[in-house]
Amino acid sequence: MIARIIIGLLIMAIGFSMVWKTESYLSTFGRIPFAEEHLGLEGGSRLFYKLLGVFGCFLGMFVAANLLQGMIVSLFGPLFSSLK
Repeated sequence: MIARIIIGLLIMAIGFSMVWKTESYLSTFGRIPFAEEHLGLEGGSRLFYKLLGVFGCFLGMFVAANLLQGMIVSLFGPLFSSLK
């Protein structure tokens, strides 16, 4: 239980740092050709890193609150209900 909360907080911290320090991630990992082509003129990679950080924050909250399994089952459960 405590480990889940710590892992969730760590994921949230990494996501927050991706939003806050986007330039550091851009200089470390470089530009993403897919993002540059599809997400904007000049700042496609920056936007991609920020969106990835926001997704990480939400994922970390779901992990810390133990809501991830229920969300996955409710989203993808109907796809596999015919297999029973």
